[in-house]
Amino acid sequence: MELSMEMTPRVEVEEDSDSNKGSMWDLDQKLDQPMDEEAGRLRNMYREKKFSALLLLRLAFQSLGVVYGDLGTSPLYVFYNTFPRGINDSDDVIGALSLIIYSLTLIPLLKYVFIVCKANDNGQGGTFALYSLLCRHAKVRTIPNQHRTDEELTTYSRSTFHEQSFAATTKRWLERYAFRRNALLILVLVGTCMLIGDGILTPAISVLSASGGIKVNHPKLSNDVVIVVAVVILVGLFSMQHYGTDKVSWLFAPIVLLWFLLIGGIGLFNIWKYDTGVLKAFSPVYIYRYFRRGGRDSWTSLGGIMLSITGTEALFADLAHFPVSAVQIAFTAVVFPCLLLAYSGQAAYLMQNKEHVVDAFYRSIPDRIYWPMFIVATAAAVVASQATITATFSIIKQALALGCFPRVKVVHTSKKFLGQIYIPDINWILMILCICVTAGFKNQIQIGNAYGKFVEENDLWTAVVIVMLVTTLLMILIMLLVWRCHWILVLLFTGLSLVVECTYFSAVLFKIDQGGWVPLVIAAAFLVIMYVWHYGTLKRYEFEMHSKVSMAWIVGLGPSLGLVRVPGIGLVYTELARGVPRIFSHFITNLPAIHSVVVFVCVKYLPVYTVPEEERFLVKRIGPKNFHMFRCVARYGYKDLHKKDEDFEKKLFDSLFLFVRLETMMEGCSDSDEYSLYGPQTERSREALLNDNGNTASSFADPTISFVDSIVQIRSPSHANFTSKSSDRTSSQAEVDQTEFLNNCRDAGVVHIMGNTVVRARRDSTFYKKIAVDYIYAFLRKICRENSVIFNVPHESLLNVGQIFYV
Repeated sequence: MELSMEMTPRVEVEEDSDSNKGSMWDLDQKLDQPMDEEAGRLRNMYREKKFSALLLLRLAFQSLGVVYGDLGTSPLYVFYNTFPRGINDSDDVIGALSLIIYSLTLIPLLKYVFIVCKANDNGQGGTFALYSLLCRHAKVRTIPNQHRTDEELTTYSRSTFHEQSFAATTKRWLERYAFRRNALLILVLVGTCMLIGDGILTPAISVLSASGGIKVNHPKLSNDVVIVVAVVILVGLFSMQHYGTDKVSWLFAPIVLLWFLLIGGIGLFNIWKYDTGVLKAFSPVYIYRYFRRGGRDSWTSLGGIMLSITGTEALFADLAHFPVSAVQIAFTAVVFPCLLLAYSGQAAYLMQNKEHVVDAFYRSIPDRIYWPMFIVATAAAVVASQATITATFSIIKQALALGCFPRVKVVHTSKKFLGQIYIPDINWILMILCICVTAGFKNQIQIGNAYGKFVEENDLWTAVVIVMLVTTLLMILIMLLVWRCHWILVLLFTGLSLVVECTYFSAVLFKIDQGGWVPLVIAAAFLVIMYVWHYGTLKRYEFEMHSKVSMAWIVGLGPSLGLVRVPGIGLVYTELARGVPRIFSHFITNLPAIHSVVVFVCVKYLPVYTVPEEERFLVKRIGPKNFHMFRCVARYGYKDLHKKDEDFEKKLFDSLFLFVRLETMMEGCSDSDEYSLYGPQTERSREALLNDNGNTASSFADPTISFVDSIVQIRSPSHANFTSKSSDRTSSQAEVDQTEFLNNCRDAGVVHIMGNTVVRARRDSTFYKKIAVDYIYAFLRKICRENSVIFNVPHESLLNVGQIFYV
């Protein structure tokens, strides 16, 4: 059933000033107070899960197959892309090797593994994890749906600082103007979109490299055959993603570990055999000599050097799949030393074989192990794209939860590690785009001697360096607001990071017209999608806020709301945690009946990685008791999934029944008693209520409900019975009556009332706004998942109420 109504209020309406609120506003405030008392803090604070040494080693091994494939396969093509016109001087090889060594040391090792990874949000990485940390320490969220009670969550951890501190000054600077908050969001979206673009280009390039390696010994093979082989491999790679990170990593990790051991061993052999003098590249003096001797050519060659650190940008986003310690162990114990040996070994070979720079990697392999190494290299090149694929899943899930991406299906692939996810829609979109990129560059590929790498290897340069720059800028705010570091440390981190990254960025600018525009176009398309979706979400919320109905008006209708109250429970879904949505007033205005019990359900995401289930639901009564109207706020973090709560309706009703029991018990309490939201009696109160053998015990046997401990007496624990025996009997009878009424209403039927909001641009809007709202946002709304699907609402109990508003 769908009820369509058109509304045209302007969403820019200002809130009334305090002087004009009057008695009606005061009545509204008394009837629908914020849920301060219902948002109690748990006694036992959340603690990050500790891993045993054996499990940590296992996860470090698995992380090789997911996190480090792209970074590990860079030795296949770095020297060729650094010297595409050949090597003129042996000292150039030493200079390039020195650049590679210090790039690997400063960016992946120092910046990411030991600094940026520490800025994770309880194990969650990526630009949106940094953004969520900032949102908890400053009011920078553009969708203001938070309340101070949300800060009572045990996972809402944040540091405090003195009002006169530099951190407080930075906080006030960020919060002062809306355009600064919007600029911060756009910065986060740019970094996210660049990483998504990297997730499209990297699989295409890596798989083409693997298939192009066939031409090393078969130079007459047609490029069309190579393209077909690459497409087949891509289809197979993306088809495996639904098995989940855990299974995929077990399959890929042995390949990548073998790869690292082989390239490290071969590098050590080549250093000993050809030229141990390359080890002098560990002196940074040779970097200075390299630039002085080569001039602009040396500067533009930085694009090839930068390929040695591609894959680092995905390392941080992949933290959702593996703990920080496992990622650090894998990098320092295996990845870093093997990469240094591999590059040094190739440089030693090139010192005596400058003419072989085009296929230096394969030429430097000893003849006896050439074909086994070729097979491992091909497999490793295929695996290389896994890092950006899983990183894309993670950041899109975070963006989805924070209202910056259209609703898509998200699947948890592991019961032990909730960060391991799979997004089917995104997976197939990535596959299609990767195939298009592969086919599109058919005529621009140097397949064969260069191991199948694009001449337009510049495509990756732009995406990688911009993601790194965005991370650096966000880390400056993290160090100031979250870590409260001394300004000297902040300046040192910023200076070292920007010197390296801006140097690479300047080299990238020379290559924009040679393929560097590709990731920019891809990222721009995703940026438009994400920003338009966020804009529409924000305007919908503002409309709900400014058009909400006063509770005083609802109370004026009387207990029957001016309608026939029919048996059943109506769940009215709304964006609001306070007030009555306009959709409800239109519903009761146009229909002659409403259910005996009405529950306003608000589902909102907070800038935290997860909300413990025992703190997820907040319930309170709104209006007089005989109105039978309640509000339930369900809170989620960006790692949480509605799919995990397939019994969402059951948990909601458990919370509702439990609230009624507590409310009835408290009616007999003395007004002089003092109550607290938390205290030493919390757990015993929970157990006592859950073990009650009353008629409704089965309705609230779920131990994950937060409201058992929301009201407990802590002044006098000996007053556990709260009142006299006669009052106790009266309360028990009232409790039975209330719960029996709710049970009867639930048995009569539950109807889910959801708003089907249509957003349109006003006639006087600009052309760009009309395109964004009337076409792009409308299209995204049509193709994304409906709320009824997310909440697993049966079609027969769904009532869509249509509404149109103009922005």
